[in-house]
Amino acid sequence: MTAKRFDDLEFGDEIEMKPDVSMDQVVLFTEATGMKVGRFLDHEAARKQGLPSAIVPGVMSQGLLTAAVNGWIADGMIESVDTIFRAPLQVDSSPTCRIVVTDLDEVARRLELDLVIVNEANETRVLGTARVRC
Repeated sequence: MTAKRFDDLEFGDEIEMKPDVSMDQVVLFTEATGMKVGRFLDHEAARKQGLPSAIVPGVMSQGLLTAAVNGWIADGMIESVDTIFRAPLQVDSSPTCRIVVTDLDEVARRLELDLVIVNEANETRVLGTARVRC
């Protein structure tokens, strides 16, 4: 992903990023946040709770989107992020984060972004918006 500055962005610009949601990364995240829960760390424990496999914590999904925004917009500071969790994102899957510029305010130097994480079947798992000041 190539970082861009506000003046290089246009309405409709889009990026995609493939985040790492391997069990190793989820373990690191849950240890750092104190979220060591079976449904995040153990596929079998998650199945016993009615899930297809271990799931990525929602706040980690939000963090993946935030990291993608920070990596893409070199001179930006995220003012707000709002996400909706539509369905679980599975650990050890291959999701895609997509970010689209939906509004640019040149006077305030502010961006509005649409955020989404989809699974391999292109099913939306997490969606939201972000406001970024540059």
